[in-house]
Amino acid sequence: MFCYQCEETVKGSGCTVKGVCGKDEEIAAYQDVLVFLCKGISERNCAAMEKGMGNPDAGMFIAEALFATLTNVNFDKARFLSFITKAVAIRDALPKSAATEPDACTWKPGGEDDILNKAQSVGILSTPNEDARSLRSALLFGLKGISAYYTHAVVLGKKDAAITMFIQRSLASTLRELSVPDMVALVLECGKTGVRVLTLLDEANTSAYGKPQITTVKTGVGKRPGILITGHDLKDLEMLLEQSKDAGVDVYTHGEMLPAHAYPVFKKYPHLYGNYGGSWPHQREEFEQFNGPVLYTTNCLVPPKESYKGRLFTTGLAGYPGVRHIDAAADGSKDFSSIIAFAKTCQPPSALPGSGKDLITGCAHDAVLARADEVVAAVKNGNIKRFIVMAGCDGRHKEREYYTEFAKALPHDTIILTAGCAKYRYNSLDLGTIGGIPRVLDAGQCNDSYSLVVIAQALAKAFGVGINNLPVSYNIAWYEQKAVLVLLALLSLGIKDITLGPKLPAFLSPAVLDVLVREFDLKPNTTVESDLARMVRA
Repeated sequence: MFCYQCEETVKGSGCTVKGVCGKDEEIAAYQDVLVFLCKGISERNCAAMEKGMGNPDAGMFIAEALFATLTNVNFDKARFLSFITKAVAIRDALPKSAATEPDACTWKPGGEDDILNKAQSVGILSTPNEDARSLRSALLFGLKGISAYYTHAVVLGKKDAAITMFIQRSLASTLRELSVPDMVALVLECGKTGVRVLTLLDEANTSAYGKPQITTVKTGVGKRPGILITGHDLKDLEMLLEQSKDAGVDVYTHGEMLPAHAYPVFKKYPHLYGNYGGSWPHQREEFEQFNGPVLYTTNCLVPPKESYKGRLFTTGLAGYPGVRHIDAAADGSKDFSSIIAFAKTCQPPSALPGSGKDLITGCAHDAVLARADEVVAAVKNGNIKRFIVMAGCDGRHKEREYYTEFAKALPHDTIILTAGCAKYRYNSLDLGTIGGIPRVLDAGQCNDSYSLVVIAQALAKAFGVGINNLPVSYNIAWYEQKAVLVLLALLSLGIKDITLGPKLPAFLSPAVLDVLVREFDLKPNTTVESDLARMVRA
């Protein structure tokens, strides 16, 4: 295997024996082959759609397939085999794209050995040129991010055919030799499409659940049995809350589900008790102590301990061998009665060390801009000197303590704008307020990084300056492919001088990195002291 799609890849270069995420060579092979087949579908379907003969549903299948290959989503070989089988059927039902087609349009697996053998020639390293490989990888990982966010939007009834066509057109492009400038342009177009999909998902979430409100969330535990829900899918949370409202159990959010407490629709459920635990890397310790069932709705699935594996359930595209999976019915509904019944047999959750401090979330663009006059006045009178965007992902490695120490060291006249699970490094710190404005403004999930852009654009308009002339610095933490997409989205908006860490992506070749440094002033983080001196400036 060879995989370097996440920040924690072995030695900062690539996982070659087993993924740090926990996937083995076999799962890596199935994922590589699935992506390869999606390229073949894309090649045929793009040509067919131009002639009015394509499959309009193929794009959605590809989005879900790519989502399944995201880091920490699915480790279940049987599920990937089903994806591969369906991919071949969808591709072969499409008309040929040309008299001579690439291998991705014609190859068929004769069995599982064929899949494993094919993977050796179609993975990342099948592109020999380092710079072309780097740009294709950046594009593919950005497409995986688009696919994840688009899938969430579709679940809530929001669709945009232009997004799935871009995914297919981009995948098909990787089957051809393009010039470096053309590949760079496609990567930046991926960022623009990222802005489009983030906007669509924001509309989907707010139209379904209302505009987030600044909300205080409990982190202690109650006396009733509980169900813990993790991941990102708000529709799953809604169905779980509705089905469990009279069951005598409480529901707790975990990780990226914390922002759900800020949506008005979810506030009507009194048994949505609070948030349990922190970000995804700590789940093996935290889930042990929860005592009740845990529902994985999307990614952030860490291979579990046997001691609590029997209490886990997956749904959607998440999957793990031996863990019970809850499928959706044809109408999209899901029956969570088995989780609810299981919860009733369990002890209430045990309090985690250090829990009990309330957390603030819901500081999305509408909530913050409702106080825009206060914010602008605080900047003009000097009470707020700088905003630091510290959005992104958390991770396992000790070096991520940098973000906690950076937040602690910030002057008291700075505001942190955050989204994603990176916030768990500092959202429980007692950083206080500035004129009643919390010094940590949590916009929500990683996709709510869009809110931070809207806030920055509104500030730029209020002060009559360009977005890069605002008193805003960017200190972004990344881990997986959705974060890659968010980075590309920021670059497509012309935002410069972004500090990225803990390590720069392994898939950026020296030449490609040089382009990003030259054109966008992208920087790696260094030390707290040096980065503070550079970012917190007058």
